[in-house]
Amino acid sequence: MHLVHDPAQLTDPTDFDTFLKVDIRVGTIVSAEPYPEARKPAIKLVIDFGPTIGRKRSSAQITEHYDCAGLIGRQVAAVINFPPRQIGKFVSEVLTLGFPDTNGAVVLFAPDQSVPDGGRLF
Repeated sequence: MHLVHDPAQLTDPTDFDTFLKVDIRVGTIVSAEPYPEARKPAIKLVIDFGPTIGRKRSSAQITEHYDCAGLIGRQVAAVINFPPRQIGKFVSEVLTLGFPDTNGAVVLFAPDQSVPDGGRLF
């Protein structure tokens, strides 16, 4: 899942309760496949968020810095409580998070140490 926005634009102030409504969890990529049918180059991911949440699918526009084989076993952060989004013929269930590099390509957001899958960002 990928949302289009202007990354330079600041958002309006919010409060902590609103922040808590966005459920960001860590999971481990267990499957990664090219998604050549997508309008923009993407990779179809299956991410394991542990026994409570389970495995979820995500379409991520991360082909600039990542290949499928190198993604397996990597932990990533994702928003798990957005509604599923149809991306072509693929249903993306979570929004995998990243930051733009200097050219706007996605660099994945992940913990710098291994943590239990399903852990919530706070």
